[in-house]
Amino acid sequence: MKEEYAALLKSKMTEEGYRKLIALENPKLFNFIGEFVELCDPDTVYMCDDSDEDAEYIRQMALKQGEETPLAHNGQTIHYDGYGDQGRDKEHTKFMVKKENLARMGNLNCIEYEEGLAEVKRLAKGIMKGKPAIVKLFCECPTMSPFSIGCAQLTDSFYVGHSEDILYRRGYEHFMQMQDKEDFFFFVHSAGELDDRGCVVNVKDRRIYQDIEHMDVYSLNNQYAGNSVGLKKLAMRLAIKKASQEGWLCEHMFIMGCQNRKKGRTTYFCGAYPSACGKTATAMLPGETLVGDDIAYFRNLDGEFRAANVERGIFGIIKDVNAKDDPVIFDTLMQKKEMIFSNVLTGPDNQPYWQGMEVHPPKEGANHSGPGWFEGKKDPAGKVIPLSHGNARYTIRMEYLDNLDPAWDDKKGVLVGGIIYGGRDSDTSVLVEESFDWQDGIIMKACTLESETTAATLGKEGVRVPQPMANLDFISYPIGEYVQKNLDFVKGIDKVPPIFAMNYFLKDEKGDFCTHKLAKKVWLHWAEERVHGEVDALRTPTGLIPKYEDLKRLFKEIFDEEYPEEDYRYQFTFRCDAWLAKLERSTGYYHANVPDCPNVVYETWEAAAEKIKAAKAKFGALILPGDYEE
Repeated sequence: MKEEYAALLKSKMTEEGYRKLIALENPKLFNFIGEFVELCDPDTVYMCDDSDEDAEYIRQMALKQGEETPLAHNGQTIHYDGYGDQGRDKEHTKFMVKKENLARMGNLNCIEYEEGLAEVKRLAKGIMKGKPAIVKLFCECPTMSPFSIGCAQLTDSFYVGHSEDILYRRGYEHFMQMQDKEDFFFFVHSAGELDDRGCVVNVKDRRIYQDIEHMDVYSLNNQYAGNSVGLKKLAMRLAIKKASQEGWLCEHMFIMGCQNRKKGRTTYFCGAYPSACGKTATAMLPGETLVGDDIAYFRNLDGEFRAANVERGIFGIIKDVNAKDDPVIFDTLMQKKEMIFSNVLTGPDNQPYWQGMEVHPPKEGANHSGPGWFEGKKDPAGKVIPLSHGNARYTIRMEYLDNLDPAWDDKKGVLVGGIIYGGRDSDTSVLVEESFDWQDGIIMKACTLESETTAATLGKEGVRVPQPMANLDFISYPIGEYVQKNLDFVKGIDKVPPIFAMNYFLKDEKGDFCTHKLAKKVWLHWAEERVHGEVDALRTPTGLIPKYEDLKRLFKEIFDEEYPEEDYRYQFTFRCDAWLAKLERSTGYYHANVPDCPNVVYETWEAAAEKIKAAKAKFGALILPGDYEE
């Protein structure tokens, strides 16, 4: 521990706070904190442990500093990020990479290491002057488990500290017991100068730089949690790189338990879906259980494929959360418990309101545009300001959920029964299909994943956007190498989980979606029965699909609905031309963007294309379920 930092930290901390820091016996942590306290120059530094008293101090300071405001229900608060700071800043989120490694990073957003560090130090110098700061320790995944990663946060935002206390497991005791004192992630965050509403002033100087060489993150001049809460997607990028070096995986996936009550068993699935493709709706299916909704760590533990939930809470998009479509989350948000709402409307009753709530909202109040919002108010560009921001959020603890799985905090994680990749297309993929094996699933289901745009978002419907593994925004080393790591992960696994592709957005000949929103429960339960070898399947050129009699039975058992065979035949028709076009798009994208793509990917796609062409010649462009034979 450097002596020059000892004097500095003693002058900034209380005697009790300094004792907490010294008790950890962690020179790396001590020197990190000293270096950035010296650089950022906060007036005081509060060192937190895992006590409820320290958590309450952070909550009260968030209110005192004006970063949060109480709502009508005790424990609920509102936070505003301010215009221009209400979403992830992809442009200024960069990996700091040594010059000799830059070329390998392909089209990932990078900055040369020394240049990035110099910019961080320039912007961070004195950025906390006149403000109090906190140091708080956390743990990704259950503490003291094979999945655990310690995390240390230095921030001058009590909103950030409060959010992290809701979203993550407290980690002071974990740091006390860590065997490797140098193995942790370190985050420095400053909101910088704030206006009278507690919003960031210098958004133009927003930077989110990730040092994947040393596993540190520097986040400056922002408050929106996707940029500032280090343990969320910023830590995820560090974890993806760390996993690549240590032989495990960090994936952008939910973990949920499919409940087969007839057989008295729970089968765990992990699922990756691009935005607006059904990830949350699947994780929160009524009657199933939730382990985690966003990020999963995979490890081989004694030959078992096991997954752990990184988080303790949910930072979710609140738009369109209502009692009909998202009953579990909606009922939770109605509870009078500790939670944070961000960028929603508060009316005269001091209650939160948001778009798609399906509750009649007030016509005036305070929202992300300021305290004087009224229905029809326009922004400086003349665009009508909605009552809540499209990326408005809620922050809650998972323990509030009625559907929380008992194993959500198990130190060994859960045994994974199946993997799901869900995309969005209106005319190509069937509603559920099982891959032939793990390699085929990664290459044919995960690497070809796409999301189809809608007219509501981009003004042009049907544009396919490549979304490899539903993880493209967070991959922190060359994509081709990442694909190979996924292919290799199951070596040494005794029972490799099958991979399923799901597509909830296939449209009928009238242009309407083929099934209702909850039909995904049938596809999930068919997959669950396949995991246990209880139902047979039909072959297609790209995988295995359900038999009609099994889906008919499941629709009757789950919904007491009839499932017409005519619907089945349309929904599970193999569309040769659409699939050939999909493979051509994927090949073009990888050739242009993944210079280190493993040859086996192209070989698999080429073989699949030849198989589809042969099938088309023999059976026609549209192959009905059961007609295909190899």
